[in-house]
Amino acid sequence: MFNPRDIIETLANNVRQTTSPFGIPKFMVNKWHKDVNLPEEGEYMLITGLMYQFTPFIEKSTQYLEKYEGTKMASLLKYAKYMPGYLSGIGLAMMTSGKEKKNAGQALKDIAFLLKKSKVDFGYRPDLDNYSGILLYDMGDQKGFVAHAKKVAKKLKDAGVKKIITVDPHTAYAIKELFPKYTGISFEVKSYFELLDFESKDLGLEVTIHDPCFFGRYLKLSDIPRKVLGNLGITEFKIRNQGEFTSCCGGPAESISPSLSNEIMEKRVEELKEPGKPIIAYCPICLGNLKKSGAKVEDLSTILARHI
Repeated sequence: MFNPRDIIETLANNVRQTTSPFGIPKFMVNKWHKDVNLPEEGEYMLITGLMYQFTPFIEKSTQYLEKYEGTKMASLLKYAKYMPGYLSGIGLAMMTSGKEKKNAGQALKDIAFLLKKSKVDFGYRPDLDNYSGILLYDMGDQKGFVAHAKKVAKKLKDAGVKKIITVDPHTAYAIKELFPKYTGISFEVKSYFELLDFESKDLGLEVTIHDPCFFGRYLKLSDIPRKVLGNLGITEFKIRNQGEFTSCCGGPAESISPSLSNEIMEKRVEELKEPGKPIIAYCPICLGNLKKSGAKVEDLSTILARHI
């Protein structure tokens, strides 16, 4: 296990310098929208929080953490905070596969497609789409989180944004629950699947669903994806740990201890694979971590976009 303080200080330093926990300039991260025709204004503003876009960089950085965890090299991480954020970030971006970076944006394209099909009035402005800072909060750097969150919230407020569509549980929780508490700025927040409206179908498919902790336990929205899938004739094979009682995918632990993260992930995958059904996740962190096991896991947006 790495020293948690070294990890926290490195991530916090990157966020302060670059607004990204990985130090990667946003123009190198957020490209999914460039070949998608989206309006800039609408009743809702789509905010991705860059979490799907970060997944290939998370995977690449975790590979290095796995390599050095438990070795003498692990102690050198304490010096990472002294490296300029953009320098390390650009290096990480260059080491990450172009194919993986492109694939990371597909779920966002699918979500935009689903919202359009549901006739949701929404806009998208890349300049307003920023990382929420949630990882700092999760790892105990409340001061760093609050400072970052205030900047993000103010920028949205100054742009006249009142209603927000989020695409992942971490950003949804940050903007809906934490921003009002720590920044004093509130928005009406909907996760994209809350706004979907399709014609009913009878596909006769069955899947196993992995619920993210934030959607299952804290935001209590895990029933809604089931209703959306059920309307298309896609039923759920129920497992023991789901909904409010879901089990962690292990992803949140990977920056501190990849070995612990893998141990948690393997236990969860064993439970998800037992029914022998396709596995559906609706969180980019969960999706990426569960896929490392070799299990066949798809994002909720992918299966919906394929079948509507």
